[in-house]
Amino acid sequence: MAKTIVIGGTQSGSGKTLVSLALMAAFTRRGLTVQPFKCGPDFIDPGLHKAVTGNTSINLDGWMLSKSICIDSYQKTVAERKPDIAIVEGVMGLFDGASGSSDAGSTAEIAKWLNAPVLLVIDGRSMARSFAAVAHGFTTLDSELNFAGCIANRVGSDNHKSLVREAMQTYCPSVPLIGCMPRNEDITLPSRHLGLITAEEGFLNADLIGKLADWAEQNIDLEQLLFSLPEPVASTTVANPSVKTEHIVRIAVARDAAFCFCYSDNLRLLQENGAEIVPFSPLEDKRLPQDIDGIYLPGGYPELYAERLSLNASMRSAIQAYSHSGKPVYAECGGFMYLTQSITAEEAAYPMCGVFNLHCTMGKKRSALGYREITTTADSILGSQGTVARGHEFHYSFAEEEKAYTSLYAVTDRKGTSTSTSGYTTANTVGSYVHLHFASQPSVAKAFVDACLQTRNLHD
Repeated sequence: MAKTIVIGGTQSGSGKTLVSLALMAAFTRRGLTVQPFKCGPDFIDPGLHKAVTGNTSINLDGWMLSKSICIDSYQKTVAERKPDIAIVEGVMGLFDGASGSSDAGSTAEIAKWLNAPVLLVIDGRSMARSFAAVAHGFTTLDSELNFAGCIANRVGSDNHKSLVREAMQTYCPSVPLIGCMPRNEDITLPSRHLGLITAEEGFLNADLIGKLADWAEQNIDLEQLLFSLPEPVASTTVANPSVKTEHIVRIAVARDAAFCFCYSDNLRLLQENGAEIVPFSPLEDKRLPQDIDGIYLPGGYPELYAERLSLNASMRSAIQAYSHSGKPVYAECGGFMYLTQSITAEEAAYPMCGVFNLHCTMGKKRSALGYREITTTADSILGSQGTVARGHEFHYSFAEEEKAYTSLYAVTDRKGTSTSTSGYTTANTVGSYVHLHFASQPSVAKAFVDACLQTRNLHD
């Protein structure tokens, strides 16, 4: 097992992400193998993690997934990749999650499940003694948590650092102040409507990664941090690496700047059930990969590339024909938008694949955000009627129907309240705004592979 640290923040924001990336960059530059993880349903931070470490980041989510599944995913990843250190970036504030009265769905919950210490990142702007008060409150709220220390982020001067250190030594001496990170306008993460800019857009280049590593090296006691980390024991049973299964089907998965939001465990589960993953780009490729048995269109930012996607008419036609032939197609959020008649962005409408008689329009306000549980209302490529799975929904666009649809999904939020979110289906194509995490219901991955195998046999 690898040494593991959970990076928890006192609040939501990019500060925690910057510190996490800086630590990953510094340890990687020192020659250590860093395995990143991300608490929560986020897709963008895991992409940034991979750009810095070279290793695929894995989502651990206490609401979408059970404790046993989270631990199993963590252990499988560590067993396969054998990293020197695992860095788990938290979500929101350390104790924020799906509940106001428990740690469900929070970073704190994941830290306890993994038996991993927390490195607390506190925004130190305009605070001195108050910094120690915040650190004391966070480190004493839950006696089951262990803390490796804390980091003061965005400090303004050497005098400010001195005041923070004095306050911590006086009022919170049991919590080591591992580092004080000065404000640096050269180290920022650009953002847009759905959050940070994605790594696929290339802003996180070698120069910025080097600056992140320097920022950590110069301001964090990395030796003290590494020395203080215990070897975690998350479970009495250590998971075996993922099962290597003979490929029985080939599934084309859209992977480019427009379609980059996909849980890594979704692909792993498809592979464990016999799928060979065949990446392709709806932006760049003119045709689908040869000899495929199914298509998976993950989410992303198709609205930013709507003109390019529209101009690639041969790919749009190929996907439409593939869907109409009855072969399995699964699409979520951005991938679902790509299957509609058009996407309207910046007052211009761009033709898309035309599989669903829907038109998507980008709104100026968020249309939906939150955890979702779906129950299928009929048999489909995701399994038999009554299949239950969990996921997340976050988008600014809305779909306008040309005709009434009977939803494949009955959808509720984290509190069990019904939502208006639909699951659309035609032939063997399923699309929805919900990003499903297949590990929440592993039978979904098997059902999709089985549907691909069945259609292969029918068409052979």
